Formats: sequence, C-alpha cells, structure tokens
Amino acid sequence: MGLFDKFLDRFNKAEFTIAPNKKLKSLSKEFKEAYDLSLVFYKGNIIAEGDLTLGALNQKTSADIATTSKEGIKIKGNMLVKEVEKSFLDTYGVTVQIKDKKAEKLVDNNITLGEAARNQ
Repeated sequence: MGLFDKFLDRFNKAEFTIAPNKKLKSLSKEFKEAYDLSLVFYKGNIIAEGDLTLGALNQKTSADIATTSKEGIKIKGNMLVKEVEKSFLDTYGVTVQIKDKKAEKLVDNNITLGEAARNQ
C-alpha cells in the first residue's frame, strides 16, 4: 500500500459512527456506502435479522455488556478489520464480520478497511 493510500484512508470518509439505536440493515447499508464492504451482524452463529436495532441485538446475546444509547463506535478507513470487529464485541457484545462488497468472502483481518475497499 502506498503512502498516498494511507493518507487517503486517514481522511477519506474520515469517520463512520455506529449508534445502538439504528437498525442493523440501516447500519449495514451505511457501512457499504461508506466503505464498499459488507458489515454482517450475527446472533450466535446465525446472521441476525436486519430489523433489530444494535441495542436489541445486544439484549439477545449472552454477553453481559452494559451499553447506553449514548455510546457509539467511531470507525475510520485506516482501522484494521480486526479492530473494527473487536470494537463491536467490546462495546455491544455482538459479533460482526466484514465481508467483500457482495458479502461472499470474509475480508482479511490484518488489512485496513481502506485496503479492503481497494481490494488489496
């Protein structure tokens, strides 16, 4: 990855904020618009229903995470995929996976969102 790409990742789509009161399908759609990647939410080992909010999904998981509606996650293009996925688990107690645009293949956990968006 070139120095110019790293610079763009830091400032392009500078910040994507996740709020727990939004529906999963809305969050996934906004994430795809921002990064051209798929954000998939899981309830246990199955894909969660899109009509749930992130807060409601948190209540259906077994993880004991105290989250208020004021908490959010800020995602940037220069974050590693594994950092984004861990943020969801740590903040909301939910599992997410970042996949390619068509949601067919998992994105490598050790690259940034920017690199994944550029298919690197």
